[in-house]
Amino acid sequence: MPNFVSVTRDGGVAVVIIDNPPVNALSFHVREPLMQALVSLRDEPDVAVIVIACAGRTFVAGADITEFGKPVRQPDLRAIVAVLETIAKPTIAAIHGTALGGGLELTLGCHFRVADPGARLGLPEVKLGLLPGGGGTVRLPRLVGAEKALGMIVSGTPIGATEALATGLVDAVFDGDLIAQAVRFASEMTTGDGLFTPVRDRNDRLAGTDLVAFDKQVAELARKARGLEAPVACAEAVRNAITLPFDEALAAERELFVKLVAGDQSRAQRHLFFAEREAPKVAAKDIVRRKIARIGVIGAGTMGGGIAMAFVNGGYPVTLLETSREALERGLATIEKTYAVSVARGSLNEDAKRQRLDLFKGSIDYADLAECDLIIEAVFEEMAVKKEVFGRLDAVAKSGAILATNTSYLDVNAIAASTSRPQDVVGMHFFSPANVMKLLEIVRAEKTAPDALATIVELARRIGKVPVVVGVCHGFVGNRMLAARGSESEALLLEGATPQQVDRAFTDFGWPMGPFQMSDLAGLDIGWRNRKARGQTAIIADTLCEQGHFGQKTGSGFYLYENGSRTPTPNPEVEALVRDKAAEKDIAPRAIGADEIIERTLYPMINEGAKILEDKIAARASDIDVVWVNGYGFPVGKGGPMFWAGLEGGDKIIGRLDHWHERTGRQIFRVAPLLRRMAETGSWEDVAS
Repeated sequence: MPNFVSVTRDGGVAVVIIDNPPVNALSFHVREPLMQALVSLRDEPDVAVIVIACAGRTFVAGADITEFGKPVRQPDLRAIVAVLETIAKPTIAAIHGTALGGGLELTLGCHFRVADPGARLGLPEVKLGLLPGGGGTVRLPRLVGAEKALGMIVSGTPIGATEALATGLVDAVFDGDLIAQAVRFASEMTTGDGLFTPVRDRNDRLAGTDLVAFDKQVAELARKARGLEAPVACAEAVRNAITLPFDEALAAERELFVKLVAGDQSRAQRHLFFAEREAPKVAAKDIVRRKIARIGVIGAGTMGGGIAMAFVNGGYPVTLLETSREALERGLATIEKTYAVSVARGSLNEDAKRQRLDLFKGSIDYADLAECDLIIEAVFEEMAVKKEVFGRLDAVAKSGAILATNTSYLDVNAIAASTSRPQDVVGMHFFSPANVMKLLEIVRAEKTAPDALATIVELARRIGKVPVVVGVCHGFVGNRMLAARGSESEALLLEGATPQQVDRAFTDFGWPMGPFQMSDLAGLDIGWRNRKARGQTAIIADTLCEQGHFGQKTGSGFYLYENGSRTPTPNPEVEALVRDKAAEKDIAPRAIGADEIIERTLYPMINEGAKILEDKIAARASDIDVVWVNGYGFPVGKGGPMFWAGLEGGDKIIGRLDHWHERTGRQIFRVAPLLRRMAETGSWEDVAS
């Protein structure tokens, strides 16, 4: 049997080592021997000090998430921490790597915490729709103060060792052999009077809390939560730490945790947690990845510049190619300006800015791409232009270089066929701004080599992207479903809804913005150009574009943006245009409610997701959820469209799709066979294999 917990001795110092690779999660098989070791050491007279440390690359990085929602096996983390607090001899946590969630809560049961300089500490449970359930909301404020604790817990963002030392979360930061330094530190602790105050009994950081200022901070956090329950519950729990006795606050934290863990939002967020880890699993483990040392990017505009920055931010040197010296200099200037903004905001320092800028090599000569291991084009979204670029790349790229297209719609098989090396061609659909947005749709073409695909998936993770592998079809996963979502948007306007009514239904659902505001932000001309290329029309949007109204960048679109403002206001011209077009089609306006808006926009999107699974464009329903949450703003608390479909109920969705199909005759409402099978089984996994 593996030895998940072991004890070594150094004089009167007992060192408890947790060894549960890869991240030392606090699974039951760790908790049980850990509790036994602590109880035994607590009562051993020859042990003067106890150090808790971890083997491997990290301290405890959290609880075992697979145990959530299942009966709790004792001892749980709360019981272990309670025992730690009864030990009348110094206890020290030696933290390296990350101490996250239950890992940090474990250290809060110790009298002292020491860390190496690279350690990161945090309570990220909010990202799973939860709050810290092992006393973190009650103990952390006693070390760092209520306001700092609130910020850490509600954001879920870890802090570094230096900041942890400054705030009082750790007592020392050591270079070198951390366990040896912790043993030395522990030995020094035994030279005092032997009184060590548990964190639970430290109230001085809470005594001076300004509750008025604290409640103001809570109100702002609740506003930003946009309907998510966990951030609000976290704030309530931290407030309890200020206002209630310790044990009462601890009991209240547990009640909040139990409520959240059983709720749909936490189920949805835990689903996404596993989905993001499952999505990159597309290749056998024995595939050898290609070496990627330098990246080439063709196009220094908004998308190309953002892609180049994404790789530079990940530490890769980039050759940035443009058609002219003027366009290149303009693009590099924009990149430098973007980094300057980061410096001004404090998220980047001048040295880091200069280091990143030094990784750029500008060029107007395709021959300079010959040294690149991966070349990505971000040129105009037209097949003829893409094929021309790939023809030129075929002539200059070295053998084994991966050639990628950033197309968001076009046929990657056709692009690959324009080269003599289709096995090296892959789609890399970044989302704008590419240096910020996490999602990367990786398009596997018919002849894409497995090692090329595996290389890009791994590379995406290295630069902080969330990769999802998809197949070839118009729009892939995200934009194909986006077209389905938007197919009824203009019909809703012509039948009586206003852009603001439709957008409000979306924001009330949990989206950051509605479809018309999003179209204005992206630019109406983008969709217009794509429709013209496919011989399609959109009455209202096309008319606006013909009149030069492209959205925010022209000051008007579906909304008005006066004096350069980004805040939309109703556009009377759009309302008049809609009335005129409705009259031309003899459509009588009527009242349209939010439920109908959701049914006619989101239900067809789910139906299209089922068709995508039928067509094998996505490998898993959960991959579709990852795409939509990370790339399009689908509400995190609803888990993505396919997960939400399960919550909503397949029978309900099918019933309403059938209703609208009978009423309108439009194909967008024709129910996919896979959706009907899902309604019967209640699970996408049972029908999509």
